[in-house]
Amino acid sequence: MSNDSVVVLITWRAQPGLEDVAVRELGALISTVVASEPDCSGITMLQDAGDPTRILLHERWTSKDAYLGPHMHTPHLESFVERSAQFIAGAPEITFWKTVTSV
Repeated sequence: MSNDSVVVLITWRAQPGLEDVAVRELGALISTVVASEPDCSGITMLQDAGDPTRILLHERWTSKDAYLGPHMHTPHLESFVERSAQFIAGAPEITFWKTVTSV
């Protein structure tokens, strides 16, 4: 990862009973992002083993600016956000992380 690269952790909460729908919709979004956005170098989706309504995305981006800028204005993300109220409970928590190397 370059010095500007960033890991983005996004925590979503599915509406109870709609966990499978949320996972399916997020999976489709992930496939589109990875295939069409060169600034994204990968996304892993995790589901809380004790609470299946909690879904975590671990994303790797070339920079925070790439994530917050062009990515946030893509048609596929805007469409997902519009539909997400049907299966997601509230706004996601988004945090940005950098790799720390030890000496």
